[in-house]
Amino acid sequence: MKKLVKIFIVIILLGGGAVFYAFMIEPSLLKVNKHTLTASKGGDTLKIIQLSDIQVSENYSLNRLEKLIKKVNKLDADIIVFTGDLFENYSQFPYATEVAIQLKKLHPKYGKYAVWGNRDYGGGAVRIYNEVLSNGGFHLLKNEGTTFPISHNKKLFIGGLDDAIFGSPNIKNTLLHQTKEANYSILLMHEPDVADQLSASTIDLALAGHSHGGQIHLPFTKRKTNTLAEKYIAGFYDVNGMTLYVNTGIGTSRIPARFMVPPEIALFTIHL
Repeated sequence: MKKLVKIFIVIILLGGGAVFYAFMIEPSLLKVNKHTLTASKGGDTLKIIQLSDIQVSENYSLNRLEKLIKKVNKLDADIIVFTGDLFENYSQFPYATEVAIQLKKLHPKYGKYAVWGNRDYGGGAVRIYNEVLSNGGFHLLKNEGTTFPISHNKKLFIGGLDDAIFGSPNIKNTLLHQTKEANYSILLMHEPDVADQLSASTIDLALAGHSHGGQIHLPFTKRKTNTLAEKYIAGFYDVNGMTLYVNTGIGTSRIPARFMVPPEIALFTIHL
């Protein structure tokens, strides 16, 4: 009987410790996940940072956002992209001006680009998202793209799709902006499963978020999935010859906890 009581106490302590860790520790364990991609044998390199699902809220404060910005700037990126969900619920945390001020402090070499996420349409965020991103120095891409010069006469294409849940993504229209002069092409989207619609694509790298990597991943269980993040949940995938990367995000959604899925900044070094 005493042995059973001891086992029960151990289970309670372990469970309580796991809950404490999930709510109080892991959401703050922001990792920089570094990846190297090779497009050619050329000597040029491009550093791209992907941020996703910041979910600014009472659980992801302006103070934490400021710390995130400082951490990103120390990585000295050439380009910063954001793949949607800036606010968790804007109506409950309406700090548009303050968020824009922080975003403006990001200073990559070539520019900042973003797309819409499903949360950017909800809670009144649809009214201010464009303005916040613009004031923060981001180019908000909505079924459009741009080709621009980078180092040593190389050119880069970045396109962005509208959110697939509350918006109207148009792949064909987005790729019309792609030019043959581009040495490398990147497509931003919020929901990763949209990548399956890009058959025989000329895109080299697709970047998505939305899934939070499941956010809570208990041992010996399948990862939790979201709408349009059921097939592609976290990390790299090959989709019709295109490389897809699904970011696990920075903030949290619905419950302010993470377990076995720490928040991430993704840093890609691309050899052009």
